[in-house]
Amino acid sequence: MPLLKVTDLEVRYGHIQGTNGISFEVRAGETMALIGSNGSGKSSTLKAILGLVPTVGGEILWEGQKLDRQKPFNMLRLGIGFSPEGRRVFPALNVHENLKIGGYTRRGPEVEERMEQMYNYFPRLRERYKQDAGSLSGGEQQMLAIGRALMSYPKLFLLDEPSLGLAPIIVERIGEILQEIQAVEKLAVVLSEQNATWALSVASRAVILELGKNVAEGTSEELIRSPKIRTAYLGIE
Repeated sequence: MPLLKVTDLEVRYGHIQGTNGISFEVRAGETMALIGSNGSGKSSTLKAILGLVPTVGGEILWEGQKLDRQKPFNMLRLGIGFSPEGRRVFPALNVHENLKIGGYTRRGPEVEERMEQMYNYFPRLRERYKQDAGSLSGGEQQMLAIGRALMSYPKLFLLDEPSLGLAPIIVERIGEILQEIQAVEKLAVVLSEQNATWALSVASRAVILELGKNVAEGTSEELIRSPKIRTAYLGIE
């Protein structure tokens, strides 16, 4: 059974179609990428899974059970973590306080143990644990946003546009860290990205989206070999 199954998902914002029949599955322990430009339906899909936007069609199953009518604040308890586009750390709180907020569903000793794991994954955050999050660099804020989302021990981690606005060398390092964490914790990851080349280097499988629809899917290796995908999304002739 897939951990997450999305079938014919439709999201609308008034008269604007956010998604128009997107379908995919995510299995435990795998990293899958949703790849597409702005307006392709990536963020709308993640928000629909989290209950942040209503759906007008389709079905979302979590461990075989429908996710409809679930409140967004219940998602952490179900085992779904989320790092939003733009990072959205709490700028006036320090690194330690931001991480602690991410563990609010857990008990005291468990929170401290998990925080230590985050500092081991992200040594830069340990160096800056008393520093206000708003004063961190973009890359450090992204690490903090990822760490905060992982504090709840999710089974599935939804990550929206993690490369946005970051230097290529920082993006590569974040990809390496994600792969390290995924290998240790065996969690599933859904990566929403415009940077197709990077996303395919991190994920084992991907779905290409355009105008709210699936236009291609397969393993990263299959998609990289596809002449159509190489030309349209990777800029390779």
